[in-house]
Amino acid sequence: MTTTLHYPELAERVRSQAVLQPHMYGDVDLSATPYRFTTDPDVRSSLPRGVDDRAGLLADEKVVELMRSATMLGDVVADPYAALVDDHGMKGLIRMLSTACREGVDAVPDAPEELRTFIASMEVVPDWLDMDLVEEGARHSRVSAALFAPFIIRGAFLATFINTYAALPMALTGALSDKRAARRVIETSSFFAVTTLPGALDRFGVGFETTAHVRLMHSVVRYNALKRSAKWDQQVFGVPVPQVDQMPAGMIPIYILATAAVRQGRTEWTARERAIHEFVRYRCFLMGLPEDLLPADPEGIVRVFHARAATLRHDFDDATCGELVRSTLAAYLRPGRTPYDRVADRVELAWSRTFFTQAFGRGSGTMGVDLALLDRALVAATAPFVLGRYVLVTRACSGRLHAPFDAYTLRVLRKRLTAYGVDEAMTEAHGTMAG
Repeated sequence: MTTTLHYPELAERVRSQAVLQPHMYGDVDLSATPYRFTTDPDVRSSLPRGVDDRAGLLADEKVVELMRSATMLGDVVADPYAALVDDHGMKGLIRMLSTACREGVDAVPDAPEELRTFIASMEVVPDWLDMDLVEEGARHSRVSAALFAPFIIRGAFLATFINTYAALPMALTGALSDKRAARRVIETSSFFAVTTLPGALDRFGVGFETTAHVRLMHSVVRYNALKRSAKWDQQVFGVPVPQVDQMPAGMIPIYILATAAVRQGRTEWTARERAIHEFVRYRCFLMGLPEDLLPADPEGIVRVFHARAATLRHDFDDATCGELVRSTLAAYLRPGRTPYDRVADRVELAWSRTFFTQAFGRGSGTMGVDLALLDRALVAATAPFVLGRYVLVTRACSGRLHAPFDAYTLRVLRKRLTAYGVDEAMTEAHGTMAG
């Protein structure tokens, strides 16, 4: 039993899971520390090479307590709704959730109380929220979503497979086939892109609904791992898809900005960074991340990121991580098989491999990601266009005459979303995503 000194409300939130959803968490010892979590300085962690402050992080009782609690935290409002899957089926849960997001929960006939609680939690307005700033941050963020992210989507996705303890829930979903891997990559890319559209995170915006659906998906994975999988060892893995593992994917855009700020010796955001931070922070809030994991300053963001890695035991199991990496690399992501589609897919693969190897260095080869001569040649040939256009539009969208460049970005982004299989009508400012 661990002592809670700094985050009593978060600890209570962890304990409440057994009360709110006894069928799902009744057999889970939520006070235990799973094997995946380590504060032993002699045990290798997932902290990247080049980050040499692990001893300082482990000595920080406050941040260690935060990571331990978040490692045992699922989703206290989405999990009870997902547990209704045996009664309503997955399609039934999706249909009711879609209606509640688009028309309000009262439009759902005989709406379950679990659904009402879920939607109500997302409708809460945080004290710090500035929706005008969120919209400005979305405008800046969609430049990357339209012009750069599509070239590294696979590489960014691979980063979620480099640790056995974090990757196992994905493996349990059956996402080891090339087709399933392609669908997962496209769905994830679509989610992050859709949320940057104008008005997307408004109460009846497309991003609000997609966020709710992502939470439901995570909760169903959590439910299946705990109740239907013999492979899930609670003493080793703890809670499936814990909030501490959702933080990196949600916060990576501002972690990159925060790292640059810290390196420059800055403790405050620039105006552009502040807007992006507000947007990403609110999106993470809608995703269900506790506010304790969403610091307001650059140094705080870097610290929670590194603390998560410093307390996550290193492990790369080839049967789990290796297969996920290989299936993702083998996946074909383009909508067609024309010569253009094939070339575009190969160029994206080259960029993704480059991104991954740059992020993980010499260790990337042992994870099954090798950078071929053709990859280097393709990146070198396309870099002037990919990076040049991205930098130009980023700077233009930060200026006073940003309107025409933002319009261009939106056209490109909607075209990308159509290629991902998202209905064009759903990408309008207040469109909705089909369940």
